[in-house]
Formats: sequence, C-alpha cells, structure tokens
Amino acid sequence: MTQIWIALCIVLMLAFIRFQSKLKKSLQQILQLLQLNLFEKRDLLSLLRGDPPLERRIPINQLALL
Repeated sequence: MTQIWIALCIVLMLAFIRFQSKLKKSLQQILQLLQLNLFEKRDLLSLLRGDPPLERRIPINQLALL
C-alpha cells in the first residue's frame, strides 16, 4: 500500500509541476528530465524550459576571445 501511495504522490507532484510551468511536455518527459538531472542543483523552471546550466553559459565579453 505504501508504494501505491508514494506513486500516487509522485504523479500528483509531476502533474502540479506541469500545470505550474505551463509547458506542453508530458509527465513522462518531465520525469525523465528530473531523473537525468537528479544530482544537479538547478532551478526547476529553467530545467523544464531547456535553458543551459549556468556553468556552461559563456559571458558575452569572453566570446570575442574564442
């Protein structure tokens, strides 16, 4: 019974995240994205939008050096 309740809570949280983010991704896509980025500290909405992590962004003033 505990596993059923936990699974139900997870589905409800994923549905709430989908509702709050107003994105058209499926619950399965959101779950896969969260699983792949489980140990990365990132903003949830930027992760769902597909923004690159802050560490990978190159400042504009350093683009001229490349």
